[in-house]
Amino acid sequence: MSRPSVLFACRANAGRSVAAKLLAEHYADGRVSVDSAGSEPGDGVHPEIAAVLAERGLNSSRERPAPFDPDGTYDVVVTMGCGDTCPLYAGATYADWPLDDPKGQDLATVRRIVDEIDGRVRALLQDLVPELSIVSGSETSRDEV
Repeated sequence: MSRPSVLFACRANAGRSVAAKLLAEHYADGRVSVDSAGSEPGDGVHPEIAAVLAERGLNSSRERPAPFDPDGTYDVVVTMGCGDTCPLYAGATYADWPLDDPKGQDLATVRRIVDEIDGRVRALLQDLVPELSIVSGSETSRDEV
């Protein structure tokens, strides 16, 4: 059985979608293929997102905002503020997560936004891989024994 694939999409691919991607990769522990992209990719990850992810033990230094891959194939596409410029991928299930834009926000606000993304990511992964045991915080995800 192949791994489910998820695309997290936002406008700049520098905040919400990066946070969702890194959280999903952390919790999925290789069980889900995860990508992120943006309709208008920025120059780099927003520093406030990088700071909040670092507080959670997640390193965003390797992330580079990227455009949508027109040849990509995904089981699920999660949109977060890209509006009419979000991509259409045949056969994908779509979910829209209406989230505040973290760019330029204070750390308390960014933490709240990342907390909301975290909860949504965990719920999505439980739907995609029900046998995956997801723990919060800095612990890694593990299968039930």
